[in-house]
Amino acid sequence: MYFKYMSKSITNQIKRVKPFLSKSESQVCNWILSNPSLAINSPIAKIASAAGVSQPTVIRFCRSLDLAGYRELRHHLIADQHRHASFLHQNITLKDSAPDAALKVLESSIHSLVELRSYISKMPFEAAVNIMKASKQFIFAGLGASSHVAADASHKFFRLGIPCSTALDSQTILQKTAIAMPGDTFIAISYNGNWPELISGMINAKMNGACVITLTDPRSPLSKVASELFPCHCNEDLDIFTPMSSRIAQLTILDSLQVALALSMGDIAEKNLRKVKAALYDQTVPAQQKNLSKKIY
Repeated sequence: MYFKYMSKSITNQIKRVKPFLSKSESQVCNWILSNPSLAINSPIAKIASAAGVSQPTVIRFCRSLDLAGYRELRHHLIADQHRHASFLHQNITLKDSAPDAALKVLESSIHSLVELRSYISKMPFEAAVNIMKASKQFIFAGLGASSHVAADASHKFFRLGIPCSTALDSQTILQKTAIAMPGDTFIAISYNGNWPELISGMINAKMNGACVITLTDPRSPLSKVASELFPCHCNEDLDIFTPMSSRIAQLTILDSLQVALALSMGDIAEKNLRKVKAALYDQTVPAQQKNLSKKIY
């Protein structure tokens, strides 16, 4: 399971798994999120009674978090309380000055990359590169904030000489996956992996013989569709409307994948990248400056 090394905050981990819990486990979840201090100091019997469930349900809730039991949950809750006082990432408030807010955004991005470093070596880069090397085209799909990440990735990958396109709205995703065929590779990006149209589209793509690479929450419905899964669900502040840390992690993973693919392609990728750079140089550098450069060198 990926969750143990993906997040150092048990509170955010609880919020992430909440949509996937049973009704009785959700009661435990809601009570703990509302009463974290009480949960630390209460025996399991008291928590079960307060949440209106049995003690075995509390144990099942802990195991849904990939924890051994209630003792380990208490340990992480205690760590969370200490972390709030000195943790690198701090929530932005309306009282923050612009420089303070900017610093918190920067610290949050740094933290997301440090967190990513702890588990990126376990991601399936080699398997994904093998799929992409055999592909005829890449289609980068994403909705909402992830659509911008998909567009950025398409802009980078096409320079390797492989046809790329994007599917950034529900209609386009459903239409492109409906006519997918063997040799197509869809790269689906989603923070929570719960978009119905994206999930339905990727299922259709696989049924049509295409491969699907996903960057998403490893417990999400979208992750179950993946030919290869990049578990990407970093420690995001779930109370803000604009995801920042998750986008930084997604962009970094895709940049790493593009570099890995380029290295695997060898001379072909290098030649295509050189052609792209030369094409831009020919259009942006004045003729007189080009002649001067030739004389100097």
